[in-house]
Amino acid sequence: MSPRTNTAAATATWQLGDLTVNRIGFGAMRLTGTAPFDRGMPRDSDRSIGVLRRAIELGVNHVDTAAFYFSATCSANELINRALTPYPEDLVITTKVWPNRDPSGEWWWAAPEQLRGQVEENLRQLGRDHLDVVNLRVPPSRRTGSIGEHFGALAKLRDAGLIRHLGVSNVTSEQLTEARTIAPVVCVQNPYGIGASSEDRALLRLCGELGLAFVPFFAIAGRGREAGPAASDSEVVYAVARAHGASVAQVRLAWTLQQGPHVLAIPGTGDPDHLAQNMAAGALRLSKEEMARLTSLRPADA
Repeated sequence: MSPRTNTAAATATWQLGDLTVNRIGFGAMRLTGTAPFDRGMPRDSDRSIGVLRRAIELGVNHVDTAAFYFSATCSANELINRALTPYPEDLVITTKVWPNRDPSGEWWWAAPEQLRGQVEENLRQLGRDHLDVVNLRVPPSRRTGSIGEHFGALAKLRDAGLIRHLGVSNVTSEQLTEARTIAPVVCVQNPYGIGASSEDRALLRLCGELGLAFVPFFAIAGRGREAGPAASDSEVVYAVARAHGASVAQVRLAWTLQQGPHVLAIPGTGDPDHLAQNMAAGALRLSKEEMARLTSLRPADA
């Protein structure tokens, strides 16, 4: 690989426990296909490997992945292994457990005693002897209940040396509080972007007060979620983009990063041009007036 150009470092760094990461990372979900959760059209593996290597050259040292990111012909974890081993010393790989998919693509959710098998699956695919950060990804049906039994099972795997740090994903403030009574939490990974609800904003602020990394997903896709960005966007977003000669995606990323120094970004793509644009978004500075206009958008308008 070519020497790093440190584009990602334009947004400074944050800590995931004792691990230092640049605030713009890379999400691996879209490496395997355009519709990664319904076994859609697979991407060209060589192209995905090239995107991963280019991300590292641009200064990315935080890659987010999961064993359930796979299509009919490839797995995101295995692509990361092929592309990046031997791994750079400063590379932090974050994964998530609790949900999974069987070989046919059908979803299933692990019982606490099954989490070790999911952790070991990630270890095998990535070719590592421990995982840097594992997020407990809470299913939508459990967002009002306790996560203690599952998080406690992960805490035991951390004590056993299979995991270095723990995080939580798709959680409420109450669930974050519960997890922190069981074991240290280094990050919260929740959906967040322009149009975020007051509840989501409160959780982001809480993470800042606690010194925890807040790692939004769907920051670019918004309401499109797994399917990707909608065909059209709010006129407010378009106007800010035109004023900066930037893309809508870059404006959405810049707005997200300006929510606080503890906010990280993990935009994902299988396109090298989109990768370059995402990395460049770290240098885009929105004015207070622009931030206020974008923040005022309601969820239905964003």
